[in-house]
Amino acid sequence: MNLNNLQPAEGATKQSKRIGRGQGSGRGGTSTRGHKGAKSRSGYSRKIGFEGGQMPLQRVVPKSGFKNINRVEYKAINLDVVENVAVKNNLTEIDKQALIEAGIASKNDKIKILGGGTLTKKLNVKADAFSKSAKEAIEKLEGTTEIL
Repeated sequence: MNLNNLQPAEGATKQSKRIGRGQGSGRGGTSTRGHKGAKSRSGYSRKIGFEGGQMPLQRVVPKSGFKNINRVEYKAINLDVVENVAVKNNLTEIDKQALIEAGIASKNDKIKILGGGTLTKKLNVKADAFSKSAKEAIEKLEGTTEIL
């Protein structure tokens, strides 16, 4: 090993084109920036949504709609799904934990039981909300509904 054959480790240096180092380099003069305009100046950074002075699209298109900040999002689960979980795990009481373990809901979900499908088994169901038809179907088979 001699001083004349030392090299940096593979990937340690970046082989970039040196610009602004005179006409002989082929990258002198305007230094690959072209002539005049904001893009040729130092310190230039394009603002998000800037369209060359034309009115930006997000300012042209009107605002529309309404976003209710108090909206409560529920994970909707039908009765037939609840019954499948009960039969599969041999349960008589379905609560949030049973649905999480079955992989139907996550721990941060608010759960609403809907009346889709048919129920054939007496169940005690605990959830954050029930539809009218689901509550009737559960209580018709002498099951109970409890709002958490």
